[in-house]
Order: sequence, then C-alpha cells, then structure tokens
Amino acid sequence: MGFPVDLRRCQALGLAGTAFLALGGETAGALPAHDFLAPGSVQAVLGLVGVYFGVVLLIAAWVLLGGVVRGPEPPTPRSLLLVLAVWAAPLLLAPPLFSRDVYSYLAQGAMVDAHIDVYAYGPAQLGGPLADEVAPVWQQTATPYGPVFLVVASVLSALTRGQLPAGLLGMRLIALLGVALMAAALPRLARHSGADPAAALWLGALNPLVLLHLVAGAHNDAIMLGLLGVGLVAARGRWPVLGVVLITLAALVKAPAALGLVAVVALRSRGRGPRAVLRYTVTTATAAAATTVAATAAAGTGYGWIAALKTPVSPHNWSPTSLLGRVTGAALDQLGSGLAPFALPAWHAAGLLVTAALLLFIWLRLRPGPVYALGLSLAAVAVFGPAVRPWYALWGLFLIAAAAPTGSVRTRVAAASAVLALTVLPSGAPADVEQVILAVSGGVLALVVLCQAHQAARPQSPVRERTA
Repeated sequence: MGFPVDLRRCQALGLAGTAFLALGGETAGALPAHDFLAPGSVQAVLGLVGVYFGVVLLIAAWVLLGGVVRGPEPPTPRSLLLVLAVWAAPLLLAPPLFSRDVYSYLAQGAMVDAHIDVYAYGPAQLGGPLADEVAPVWQQTATPYGPVFLVVASVLSALTRGQLPAGLLGMRLIALLGVALMAAALPRLARHSGADPAAALWLGALNPLVLLHLVAGAHNDAIMLGLLGVGLVAARGRWPVLGVVLITLAALVKAPAALGLVAVVALRSRGRGPRAVLRYTVTTATAAAATTVAATAAAGTGYGWIAALKTPVSPHNWSPTSLLGRVTGAALDQLGSGLAPFALPAWHAAGLLVTAALLLFIWLRLRPGPVYALGLSLAAVAVFGPAVRPWYALWGLFLIAAAAPTGSVRTRVAAASAVLALTVLPSGAPADVEQVILAVSGGVLALVVLCQAHQAARPQSPVRERTA
C-alpha cells in the first residue's frame, strides 16, 4: 500500500510547501535593496534551501492531487478552489519571489502618475528609491506593457503614495484577482470544450507555476489571462461584444492576448458559412478597435505602446531564437565577419516566421476547438518569441488545461510544468554553482522527508512468533 492520499492531505502538504516558500523568501527572495543579504550569508543559505524544500513539497502535493482528481471520487471544482486559496494564503505577505519585475511595475506606475512618458524612458528617468529597486538591465528600457496595465499601476501608485511595502501588497492583490478570474473561467471553458472541469482547474489554476510566478511573483500575466478567460466565457455565451471588449483589454495589458480575438470569431462562426465568418470578423474588429481607442484615450498614455512592442529583451534570455542568435553571433565574431550584429535580429525574425507558420497550421489545417487552438497558438508564441520566461508557459497552458482533448496531453503539460517550476532562483538573479547546489540540496531534503513519510505510512507486516 502506498502513501495515503486524499484531498485533505494534499491540501496540508501544499500548504506546508507554500509556507516554506514564504519563510525562505524572507531571506532569499527578490528583496528590496535595504533588506538584501549576501548570497553566502547563513540566512540567505537557509532561505534558499527552504524555498526549494517548499517548491518540491508543493510540486509533490500537486502531483498527488492530480491522482485524486483522476480517481473514482474526484473532488468538486468548489473543493479545488478552496485548496487553491489555502495554498496561496502564505504567499500573500511573502516578499516577491523568482523575479524583480514587480518593482518595474511599481516604478512604471509612478512614472505615469508623474506624467513621464514610459514609452520613451526607462525607470532611471523617475529616479529615487523606487527606481533603484528595478533590475539594472531594465533601468533604461521603455515599458512593453499596454495602457490598461499602466492605468492599474498608476492608480496603485497614487493610492500607496510610492510606499514600497504597500505597493508590493497591492500588486500582489491585483495578481490574485487575475488568478481568481482564471479559476472562475476554467470550469466554464472546460464544460464548453467537453473537458473535465476539475482536471482543468488542477492543471490550469493549481499548477505550481501559477502559485510561484503569478501569486508569489505578482506578474501582470495574471491580469492578462484572467481578462482573456472571462472574455472567452462571455464571447461563447450571450455577450459576445462584452467578450471582445474584455479580450481587447487583456491585449492592452500584454499583446499576446490579442490572439483571443481570432478565437472569438471561431467561436461565433463555428459550423457556419464564409459570410458568417466575414460578418463576425468585421464585428469583432470594430469592437476591438473601439475598445482600443477608448482605453488608450482614457489612459492618456498615447499610442507609444505600439512601438514599445519592440522593446529589447534581456541579453541573458534563454528563448531558442535568442540562444541561437547569440551562438551564431559569437561564431561570426570569431570569424571576423561583419554580419555578427545581424545574427540576433535574423534569428528573431526567423522565430516570428515559424510562429506565423504554426498559427496558420493550427487554425487552417489542424482546426481543433477554438479554445484549444488558442492555447496551442499562445504556446507557440511563447516558445518561438524573442523572450522566454517560465511564466510565459502559462499563456498557452491556461487554455490547454481547459480544452485538452486527451489525458496524455495533460500529462505531458503537467510534466513540463513541474520541470519549469524548478528553473528560477527565488531572488530572480542568474544562478551560480553554489546556489544551484543549495537549491538542489533543499529539493533533495524534501524528497527524503516525503520518502520517510511514505515509509512511515506503509502498514507493517505482522511478525510471526516462532514456535518451538
């Protein structure tokens, strides 16, 4: 007999994981400059070990919960939402984890509040303690985010008056709202797609990547995905125009959500003729354009966000096209070729061409359901785009979770999620050998504890008394 598994035990194990995450993050997270500890200090070492101890516990709880969801008596979606709330609770007051992007969000909101053009200047133009928290690589970089997110960040900046603790908490609450919208949309999208709502929630909302990066990291992808999800629910129901408005607002947070408009046309015209497709395309485009104009005018940030879509990516980014570009450029440089500076742009252009080809194949030849097609499309954009981060995987995963046609797809996506959950340090900084060893030690310690718990839970065979 194996480790006894039920919903309550999974909930407790996951809670222990996120509690260790929060505690370890107090000394090893993406801390403000005045709280930063040297990586080799005792507190930082214990914090890093504790974070990865918690990550592995959380992954184990999630995997075990997946078995419960697939079991003979699966939990209800409402029960899973309670598990999500319990797992997320310790992270609410934790410091930022796995990324310093939240500091950029706060600085950009303060810039808008101060009437500084965020599409022309980086946070260095703002100056002061808040701008100093932004990672050096982004100090001189214009924002790539749309006007809807900038309005949210600006309002938060005004409410918190630039105070860092209040701003961090506010940004995390906004991210939690996005996750709540995702969780609300998933069961409805799953029912529409003929999938299991509980399985969709397990893969798309309770996924460790959601907790680590959308909740603990407070990434604005949560708002984008939340608006995209509820927009799709509205579009397939009685409020298609509202759906278009919500999806357009999602795209005005981060541009990839604009692909959701294609899904709206497919949802509304499915099974109908070319005239219906044309009619719904015109209607969708008109509503999206009107929403874009109104939102941009209300934000007062102008249309600089269009040019800002070309904002450069981190030089250490590990997307396939960026990696190939760097390798090719280095090789050409060694050969003394003058073409070396063009290697990275050429590979990025090749990635865009591959993405476009994949999108055409998905929508015109493969033709899965609209929600699943959108998930595959967003996954292609994330993989072949110029920048890849673990939380970008959630763009496609969220909708694949809602509409995956087979269990094998969910299994492969879940395995990829578990691997990606282990790839970033809690400080968000590049890893060195010592930090990798400490992180692995924390994970191994968690596995040892889990194995010991498994052994202790196994029933002992009765010892037979020897007869004389």
